Amino acid sequence: MQMMPPEHYRNKPTGLRVIFRSLKYRNFRLFFGGQSISLIGTWIQQIATPWLVYHLTGSVFLLGVVGFAGQIPTFLISPFAGVMTDRWNRYHILITTQILSMIQALLMALLFFTGVIKIWQIILLSLLLGCINACDTPARQSFFIEMVEKKKYLANAIALNSSMVNAARLLGPSIAGMLIAFTNEGICFLINGISYIFVIVSLLSMKIVPRKMINKDTRVLQELKEGFSYVFDFAPVKYIILMLGLVSLMGMPFSILMPVFAKVIFHGGSHTFGFLVGASGIGALSAALYLASRKNVLGLFKRIPLAAGIFGLGLIAFSFSRVYLLSLVLMIMTGFGMMFQLASSNTILQTIVDDDKRGRVMSFYTMAFMGTAPFGSLLAGGLARIIGAPHTILIGGISIILGASVFAYKLPELRKMIRSVYAKLGIITPELL
Repeated sequence: MQMMPPEHYRNKPTGLRVIFRSLKYRNFRLFFGGQSISLIGTWIQQIATPWLVYHLTGSVFLLGVVGFAGQIPTFLISPFAGVMTDRWNRYHILITTQILSMIQALLMALLFFTGVIKIWQIILLSLLLGCINACDTPARQSFFIEMVEKKKYLANAIALNSSMVNAARLLGPSIAGMLIAFTNEGICFLINGISYIFVIVSLLSMKIVPRKMINKDTRVLQELKEGFSYVFDFAPVKYIILMLGLVSLMGMPFSILMPVFAKVIFHGGSHTFGFLVGASGIGALSAALYLASRKNVLGLFKRIPLAAGIFGLGLIAFSFSRVYLLSLVLMIMTGFGMMFQLASSNTILQTIVDDDKRGRVMSFYTMAFMGTAPFGSLLAGGLARIIGAPHTILIGGISIILGASVFAYKLPELRKMIRSVYAKLGIITPELL
């Protein structure tokens, strides 16, 4: 048996070096550092906004309306934003969207501190932020390949980004709960506005090699149609997108109903709300760190329906729970399943798509993940008013279980298709996938 030289083992990354290996690239380190701070501010505002709405109106339905306003632009604009992402400089798009997001947060703070804030203003500014995010997300998801440069580090960078999002999701709600309890929602908006300075500075500090841009004579609608065909003509990609859409429509709206659980069911305050959302963040962070520790995409595709099933079961159990500590544990479970499915889907899509269509593919990913959420928010708000928040979440969990079952049934056929793609790209040998 041939022995490997000692240098082979010394150079082989282990432990934390495996988890953080994509941070070897300076641009990704800058992005990771700036976003880590900015996303805490983002989550602080995401917690403060529905709490303020519920405080001002006491209406579950208006919680749904605000959620709808903040997310519907993603459904309408993302496909066109994807075309623009493939045409334009993604780096410049990101800088622009971060500046606009900072302005939105500072406007929320200004309206609050001047004492003139009204529900219609919150809806309007949520709509504005939704438009910004609709342009930001496809560009952000497509920008990873320009920061990490090599595809073999792409899965790790996506997982680390998910870890960063969920670390912020863990810290942000807890901080927001304390800020609301001891100060007010306006401070939350102001902190978020200031936090964008860090990510803007990190982006401006990057040294980006401009990707080769191809001047296209085709029209936007033609490119949109091309992207649609590219996504839905290949069954594995199509089922990933459809599964994401179902989870987002029926499962993600559980977050907008958390103020109801915190206040009505568990008889708590803003800190109760923050801990519930934070518990979900712990589960999601755990899933993201586990994915970051994986060395390749081996077996990732078949775990998508399993992760969705965990999410659905967690929601079903949570809908029946009236014990606060048990509900926190179930929130960890739902967060784990949700993030595992989301990040796994992102990794598989990013790994196999052509770079000149990356923006359009990720726009459909964005539309499935975020674009269907407004309809889910509106549906959840309306259903919760009629049948109550627990039964609404129960229906969502059952729907996700059914969708995961269909995906699992199709899995053998889908895996055969994806094996050949990974083999062609040299990512993994067909017999190992």
